[in-house]
Amino acid sequence: MTKKIITREIAIAGVKTGKDNPPLIIAGPCVIESEDVVFYTAQKLKEMCSALRLPFIFKSSYDKANRTSIKSFRGPGIDKGLRTLADIKSRLNIPVISDVHSADEIKPASEVLDAMQIPAFLCRQTDLIVKAAKTGKPVNIKKGQFLAPWDIKNIIEKFISTGNQNLLITERGTSFGYNNLIVDFRGFPIMRSFGYPVIFDVTHSLQLPGGQGSFSGGQREFAEPLARAAVAVGVDGLFMEVHPEPEKALCDGPNMIRLSEVQSLLSMIKDIYDLISAERSS
Repeated sequence: MTKKIITREIAIAGVKTGKDNPPLIIAGPCVIESEDVVFYTAQKLKEMCSALRLPFIFKSSYDKANRTSIKSFRGPGIDKGLRTLADIKSRLNIPVISDVHSADEIKPASEVLDAMQIPAFLCRQTDLIVKAAKTGKPVNIKKGQFLAPWDIKNIIEKFISTGNQNLLITERGTSFGYNNLIVDFRGFPIMRSFGYPVIFDVTHSLQLPGGQGSFSGGQREFAEPLARAAVAVGVDGLFMEVHPEPEKALCDGPNMIRLSEVQSLLSMIKDIYDLISAERSS
């Protein structure tokens, strides 16, 4: 049996992840489409996670700056988007996270967000990583589809060079030929061995990048088995994009999980976590 890896505990507005905490759930629609959609989704996700005692952070992007096509929906933009996230944070009393794409976004974003996220395509942008880290806020950096698990150590060193240790690393699949991704589960213990919490991005790992020509496809039917496997392997949390009606979503619909199906998925995740925890403590 392999030795249990215990990662650093990170607190995000009172929500804890890493160490021996239950899996953190980072979830919400891909992008802010309307206030009705994001508020409804956030409220339902909060209720589900609270019932199962799973830590929860709401996620939705104010801008999707790396879409496949110039015609792709990007969101409301930083000003309106941050106002919406601030309202969700205040009215529902839940932490919020969103993507930052440039150094100029970090100051206004850090004034609203409880944690910032650096997208996979920008995970090696030194100036962006360092400036985000200098805020002192927790930052979730997604591992690029082009990186090996051990390459994440260089990203960690950039981040903690500022003195900020509040770092999460997210696995979101590795490029596998054209228009396809695959998840190497060996990567989870490798990345966790560096001491920081590792999150598994369930839904982006099921994306088929550019698979539909001018937009990406996806295989949401595999979300459940991959999520269950990741929790069994020992990740510190799950990132999931969720929508009430994925077929009507303006971004990433093919790989988003239907909101009505999240409760059963979270219940299975919690059961697996509880079972493994009980075995380790016996």
